[in-house]
Parts: sequence; C-alpha cells; structure tokens
Amino acid sequence: MTAVTTQTSRSRHDGLPAEVTSFVGRRHEVADVKHLLAASRLVTLTGTGGVGKTRLALRVGQEVRRAFRDGVWLVELAALTSPDMLADVVAEALEIRDRSASRPVDVLRERLRDRQTLIVLDNCEHLLDACAVLAETLLRAAPELRILATSRQALGIVGEHAVPVQPLPLPDCDGVVAPLEALLQAEAVRLFAERARAVLPDFAVTEDNHEVICRIVHRLDGLPLGIELAAVRLRALSAQQLLDRLDDRFRLLTAGSRAVLPRHQTLRALIDWSYALCSDEERLLWRRTSVFAGGLDLEAAETVCSGGGIDRRDVVDLVIGLVDKCVLIREDHRGAVRYRMLETLREYGRECLADSGELEPLRERHRGYYRALAHRARAEVFGPGQVDWFRRLQAEHANLRTALEWSFAAPERAEDGLSMATDLLYHWITSYYLGEGRGWLERGLALDREPDSVRARALWASAWLALIQADVPAACGLLGEARRLGGRLGDDAVLGYAALFEGMAAMWGGRAEEAIGHYRQALERHRGTGDPAGLALTLIRLSLAYSFVGRSGEAVAAGEECLAVCESYGEGWHKAYMMMALGVELWRQGELGRATEMARVSLSFNRSLGDLAGIGMDVEVLAWIAASGGRHQRAARLLGVLETVWAAMGAPLSGYGHLAGYHEECVARTRKALGEAAFAAAVRRGAALPRAEALAYALQEDRPVREAGEKAGPAPLTRRERQIAELVAQGLTNKEIAASLVIAQRTAEGHIEHILTKLGFNSRAQIAMWVGERGRDAG
Repeated sequence: MTAVTTQTSRSRHDGLPAEVTSFVGRRHEVADVKHLLAASRLVTLTGTGGVGKTRLALRVGQEVRRAFRDGVWLVELAALTSPDMLADVVAEALEIRDRSASRPVDVLRERLRDRQTLIVLDNCEHLLDACAVLAETLLRAAPELRILATSRQALGIVGEHAVPVQPLPLPDCDGVVAPLEALLQAEAVRLFAERARAVLPDFAVTEDNHEVICRIVHRLDGLPLGIELAAVRLRALSAQQLLDRLDDRFRLLTAGSRAVLPRHQTLRALIDWSYALCSDEERLLWRRTSVFAGGLDLEAAETVCSGGGIDRRDVVDLVIGLVDKCVLIREDHRGAVRYRMLETLREYGRECLADSGELEPLRERHRGYYRALAHRARAEVFGPGQVDWFRRLQAEHANLRTALEWSFAAPERAEDGLSMATDLLYHWITSYYLGEGRGWLERGLALDREPDSVRARALWASAWLALIQADVPAACGLLGEARRLGGRLGDDAVLGYAALFEGMAAMWGGRAEEAIGHYRQALERHRGTGDPAGLALTLIRLSLAYSFVGRSGEAVAAGEECLAVCESYGEGWHKAYMMMALGVELWRQGELGRATEMARVSLSFNRSLGDLAGIGMDVEVLAWIAASGGRHQRAARLLGVLETVWAAMGAPLSGYGHLAGYHEECVARTRKALGEAAFAAAVRRGAALPRAEALAYALQEDRPVREAGEKAGPAPLTRRERQIAELVAQGLTNKEIAASLVIAQRTAEGHIEHILTKLGFNSRAQIAMWVGERGRDAG
C-alpha cells in the first residue's frame, strides 16, 4: 500500500510522487531489483494485490534516479480501461506534449529514442497484451530505456525478467515466541508498529503485547495491505481484541475453495472485515465511489453518490469515516483536497456495486456529472476562474475520459459525448491532451452525423486542434463542412469560428491578406453574438497578421482592444497570448524594453499554467529581442532553451508557423556575432538547463548567468558550488575534487557543469578567474 501526494512540483527529471509514509523493509528485494535493472531492460514485479508491488517499484525508482539522466517516471494504469488509450496515458505521465498529428505510440518512440529513462508501468494486469506490445515497441526503439512493471502476471515478452514479490518475512511464532529485540527486526512487525503509531502515537511493541502482535502479522500472512488495514483498527480495539476478531473472521474461510491461495483468502477476508466494520451508509458510499477513476473531490462524491440511502449533507462525514478507515486516501492538489481509493479496494467496491444492481445507474450518474462539469467549464472558462478550471479539469482527466468512453459506448449517448468533447476544447489545448482531444472529437463526429449545432461546433473545434498539429488539409475539410452547416442553420457563432480558423489556415499558406479578410469577418460575427472568447482569439490573430504585413498601427489597436476585453472579464490565458503578440510588434518597431516586458508578463502566466506552447512563443520573442539588442550570448542560450521546449511539443512554433522567418533570422544573426563554436556551446548550455532554471533565466529572475563582459556581481552559486569553484581555481582535477569532498566523480562533474551554466562560462580557466575576481573584490 502506498500513499502519495501530488502537491510537490516535478522537474523534467522527476516523475515520481513523494512518499508520505515510511518505507519499511524490502532491503534485499530493492537491491535485487536494482541489480536486475542494470542487466535487464524489462523487469516485472508480479504478485497478488496488496503484496506491495507498487511501493517496491516506487522505492526502487527513487533509489536509481541518479542513474537515469532523463528521469524516472511513474505511469499509473489502474484507472485506465481502454487499451487504445495506453500510449496517450504513458505520454501524459512522461509530460510529453505533442502537437503533431502523429500517432501517440510513434511520438513515444521518437521522443524516447535518445533518452536514458526508466518508466514504471504500474498495474498492467488488466491491459496485459497492450502493455506487452507497447513495452516491446518502445524498448526496440529506445536503446537506453528501461521499464519496471508491476502486474499480477508477467507481460510475457522476450527479455523480460519477472520477479515474484512475496509477503513480508514473518517472525517465528511456533512454540516459543522470539525475544522482543529479535521480533522488532521482523519487517512485518515493524510495518504494523509504524502504521499503528499513525493512529496511536504512543503505540509500541512491548513485552506485554509482542506475542499478540506476532500472531496478528502471521494471521495476515505478512501482506502489507492487510497489515495496514488491520493496524488502523487499533484506534478502536486493543491488540488482543484485534487478534480475536481476525481469528473469528479467518476461521470462516476453512470451508472455502482449496484451490484459492491462503493469502488471497486472507486479503479478501480482511477487506470483507473492513467492509463489515463500516456503517451501512459508509458501505454504500464505498460501493458508489468505486465508480470513479483516478480519484474524486467532495463535490463529485456529494453529487454522484448521494440519494437512495445517503443524504447529501451526510456525505462529508461519511467521507471522513472512510478516510479514517483507510478506504479512501486524502491527497492535496494545489490547495484542493481529493480522495483516492487503492485499486484492490476499488475492485472490491465495484464487485459489490455490480452485485447490488447499482453499477449501470451509477455509471450514468457519473457520466452526467462530468458532462455537466465540462459544460460549466466551457461557460466559465473566459473569466477570473479560468486557471482554476484548467487545473481542475487536469485533476479530473481520468474521470472525464471514463465519462467519454461511457458516452460513446451506446449510439443514443453519442451526441452527448460529442458535445462534452467539444466543451472540453480548452482542456485539450492547454494540457497534455491535444491529440487525445482530437481523437474524441473525430470519434464523436463519426458516430453522430446529425446536422445540428452540436456537430457544427465540434467541426470547428476539431479543425482548431488540427491546425495546431499543422494538419492544414484536414482542418480545411472540417471548416468547409462547418461553414456549410453554419450557413444552413443560420448560426453566426459557428460562422464566426469557421472564418477565424480559415484565416489561420490562410496564414499557414502564406496568404496574409486573405487571412486578414477572414479575421475581419470573424470579428464582425463574434461582436454580433457577444462572444468574448471568439472576439479575443480573433483579435490575437488579427494583430499578428497586421504586424506581419507591416500595418503596425492596426496591429497595436487590435491588441489593445483584446487586452481591454480580457481585463473586463478578468481573463488571463488569451491576455497572455495577446501580450506575446504585442511583444512581437513592439520588437519589430525597435521598442525592445516594452517588448521585453510584454513577453515576460506573458511567460510568467504561461509558466504558472504549464502551457508549453505559450512558453515556447514567449521565449522565442525574448530570444529575438536579445539578438536585436546585441545580447548574443543570451539569445543563443534562449535558442537552446527553445530546442528543449519545441522538442517536448513535437511542433516548433506550434500554431504560429508564419513566424518561422523571425526565428531563422535570430539564429543567423546570433551565430554570425558569436562564431560557430561559441554559438553552439551557448545553445548547448541553454538546452541543458532544467525547465525551472531555464524559465527563470528567460525571465531574468535569478540573474546568475552573466553575458560576456558583464561585471561580476554577487555570487549566484550555492555553498557547495562555491566550494567546488575554489577547488577548480586551485587546479584540482574532477577526480581530485571528488576525493577531497568525499563525493562521486560524476557528482563533481555535474556541479562543475552547473557552475559553467550559471556563470555563462566555457572553461575551467574562466571559473578560476571568476574566483580570483571575487577574492580581489572581497579584499
């Protein structure tokens, strides 16, 4: 059993959740799995539910992080029901945002080809064939990739090394019980004691209770999940009472099937007992919450699970009760509280739900809730709650996916599914799900061919996603149908969006004046319908088009009108893109200071949202400004940052291909100013920066990276980096530095690379001079 939090932010090298409960035992298993990973590219941990496969995999991942240059990434599959979505879920977990029209599996193959990465595929058993095919495909494509899988059975592919995960070792309780000191070394006892202290801070294994504790962990067969579920009962029972009830409960198993493994019987019986200890209402809520995928919040529980035996006002108390009983796990998500159920307990609840005849009605209520949530998001996304909605939809993505699957599973629900997929348009664009969103829209358009407003809206939405992926021919086909359908329906909103995206398609084709004509038509339509989002989107594109053809006054006027619209609604995302566009125009006019400020404000917002496309465009503008201002080292480093950003997106200048000439001009000017060798070195340093440091550098928040000739300021280095810089100045080699500080040579090399990057230097000699300068300044 594992408890995690998603509150801690991840860098590009960190894809594992933080541990919030201690990891007990498994020292030999951890060592063995680490050894196998060094020799085998696919290791699968197998075993029954509740035996601790996930927790072992996460601990191994934590311990081998340093060995994988491009990170260790957890891919949780428990909530995924469709094997067709497997590649999408893996890409999402690896934070791969791709805006091309390529298949997700092809994107993964390409992005992982040169990466030194470990992927932890957790809970593969219900998607065994799909996981096997994907694992084999990726391992063939990426020679430095390793996969650590957890499953109730092996994947069954060539080269796989399956490792059975056994229950925790047990102390000897036959005859004379082991002495207390020896008992405390038993992993099962240690786990029980630590989890017991979580509910009873004064709990301890003593001479008085150690025999009882020994018998408890034996009755639980050393299963970690069983031990954790039982330990929480000490809140209400003594250890002896707990043992008595375990004996009573498990005695009922003797008449069961002899073909079932005892540990399976034990786990099932313990969950039965946990279920029996709940009140009638808690059991009902347990069953009903099992319909959720990935997790839920209180509002979802109140809406979907109340009624028919549960008063809505009682849901919060029942949730607290299930958290106390370790049925639900509380997690913090950016200040919001969500609840998650372990997969073993969710399966149990789902079985009970099906037995009660409530499964289909609850699925329908679940679908209805998330359909309504998507509709609310669409209605409120252009306003002050915008960022909260973006984040909420990301947290609910597994449930949204489940609701869409259920919608498209029956023809009579297809229109609802298509409408929901369209309502989620901004979710697809601002997160990792662009390709997935386009897939849902295409699926809905194929299933629901009714020529109504739902289809018309879905057509232009799908066209927008196709344009972002640079699939212009597909977009034009969709827009042609949308325009015809919008005309037949007399729907000005549809005609306005069709004109907007036809303008974007024209810009892709280099037909700027034609694009301006389309944008002006769109503007008239959106003003007539009073649609602020359509108005803002059109003004952004119109401003960029006016700027591109040199009509500066009109570009600025369109930009200022857009900012006024956004500010009147308290909106941020469109405003950030508009500021980027104005930054482009101000840069073209030579107003580098104002252009920089525009791009910085835009970048700050897009960084907070995690919008890589927006981040990429903002860094582009800052690089162009730096090159125009003669800050060529900075421009080159920013171009290096862009290499990383656009590689992560799979589409350079995503959605803004007509600006490619500005990028090429910046590269040519900077390369000429620095010379080929210095230019390449600076680009490499920019590309090597972790994302957080790269964006801080772009925003000039840290000011540690000095440009050539810039006067030395206060030391931007950490204490350890200053220490290493001084040893470099003394002429020590990397090996000598490592020995002096009792660290690995690889660690010393990493510190030196960071020092070079932070100070903007190319050689150790420059570090030595910098140390000397600081010494003179101090004197």
